[in-house]
Amino acid sequence: MGKILGGSIVVVAILAGVLLYYQQIYAYYEPVKATGTDDVQMTSLVSGAPEPVLYDNFEAIDADSSPIRYRACFTTTMSHAMLSETYEPYEGAEPLVAPGWFDCFDAVELGAALEDGRALAFLGEKNIQYGIDRIVAITEDGRGYVWHQINDCGEVVFDGETAPENCPEPPEGY
Repeated sequence: MGKILGGSIVVVAILAGVLLYYQQIYAYYEPVKATGTDDVQMTSLVSGAPEPVLYDNFEAIDADSSPIRYRACFTTTMSHAMLSETYEPYEGAEPLVAPGWFDCFDAVELGAALEDGRALAFLGEKNIQYGIDRIVAITEDGRGYVWHQINDCGEVVFDGETAPENCPEPPEGY
């Protein structure tokens, strides 16, 4: 009887582990339908507003379960020199790991490229959702990546503290 009970516990634990793995890696993600015109935007140095940029081969995923699950890949013909003169840079960009099956987005490779200057990060849109910025990074060879990252205001407010003076007022419920 003890072997049956022990075996049942092991089987249930394995099934729960498989279910948890599936939910984290596959269950909540959905492909993002491309509009073809404004899927990739970056904040202009002149206007301070997000503006569409030139791109091709757009592919993205998102999930309603978390505001930081958005990932996208694209290509562009825009040079680093032109991008740097036109769009707002983003300091402290840290690409978040995408599910392994979304193979166009390699956060480790992108992080190394950002560190050694082979890629540049730009502000896509500040507070796309309260406390969350959309970041766009582009490599020297024109490969582009987009992800959402918690900003300074979000880090403070999401920890349950009062928003600093330089942050917008958080929406009700935060």
